[in-house]
Amino acid sequence: MLKLASNSGSVSKVEPFVRNLVNRYNLSPDKQCDILISLTEAVTNAIVHGNCKAEEKSVKVRMSRNRGMLALRVSDEGCGFDFKNLPDPTSPENICKCGGRGVYLMRQLADNIRFYNNGSTVEMRFKL
Repeated sequence: MLKLASNSGSVSKVEPFVRNLVNRYNLSPDKQCDILISLTEAVTNAIVHGNCKAEEKSVKVRMSRNRGMLALRVSDEGCGFDFKNLPDPTSPENICKCGGRGVYLMRQLADNIRFYNNGSTVEMRFKL
């Protein structure tokens, strides 16, 4: 498990965590990129939106491997969000907006994504 403080500097700890996974499971460079981008987005969302950058709160990253899948769970201490009704970042009215692409990227790069605890936990699964 990786426990991170809710500040932007904590995001830098994601890359060594992913590098360790890549080495442990002999993952391809493409899979490494997918995991790194997805996990960075999830951790950033948890810090900024979930915990509102409150440094007394933390973000937890858990990893498990089961049946040829690597599952990464990111949990924050926030109250969650409405993950079923997110604006489409590819629609014309949103295409030039700054932000709003994190969940979209996670959905595109992970093989499966699920939300738990009213959206305060996201689980991304990647085929090994």
